[in-house]
Amino acid sequence: MRIICLSDTHGQHRQVLVPPGDMLIHAGDFTRRGQAGEIADFNDWLGTLPHPHKVVVAGNHDWLFEQDPHQARALLTHAHYLEEEALVIGGLRLWGSPITPWFFDWAFNRFRGDDIRRHWEMIPSDTDILITHGPPFGQLDLTRHGQAVGCEALARELERIQPRLHVFGHIHEGYGSVQAGPTCFVNASVLDVQYVLVNAPWVVDSETWRAEAGS
Repeated sequence: MRIICLSDTHGQHRQVLVPPGDMLIHAGDFTRRGQAGEIADFNDWLGTLPHPHKVVVAGNHDWLFEQDPHQARALLTHAHYLEEEALVIGGLRLWGSPITPWFFDWAFNRFRGDDIRRHWEMIPSDTDILITHGPPFGQLDLTRHGQAVGCEALARELERIQPRLHVFGHIHEGYGSVQAGPTCFVNASVLDVQYVLVNAPWVVDSETWRAEAGS
């Protein structure tokens, strides 16, 4: 299966050159303020893409999914939306979450420690593809100031889960891919820290679980 990974489009999704593939994964922050019109436009765009399977999690900017989840989900008709939920596609087990460590009281923020750990403890151990909005600590999570801001509790749970692929974004300047043990980690943020579209989506082959920047 050819898996296309992107994140943090912040309303600029129509400018992204999306490679063809079997599954499209968006790891959140597809809006700037999480308003209904932004979600509807994103959904319309998803409907134009040929990928047979589309999977989305929300991010800290996608407010409506936390404030009025029924309305937000109703607007997203062209993708599977995952919020602490599992999904099986083509025999691959996916699990997605919008939760991130506390950051100026944005959507889906949780305090580090026990408050956020309980979310990660729900992830099934047999997950093949993990989609979270934010990174685990120590993996593609460095800010422009050189600070590692990923989630420590998530990093510890990954030792139990060991997915084949972990897709996230949130830290724009952490864009990249790295192989660590059995897991291919992908920070798929297509915008830089100034919200300029500079990065390509990632393409992952489920036979090799290796990522390459697409175009």
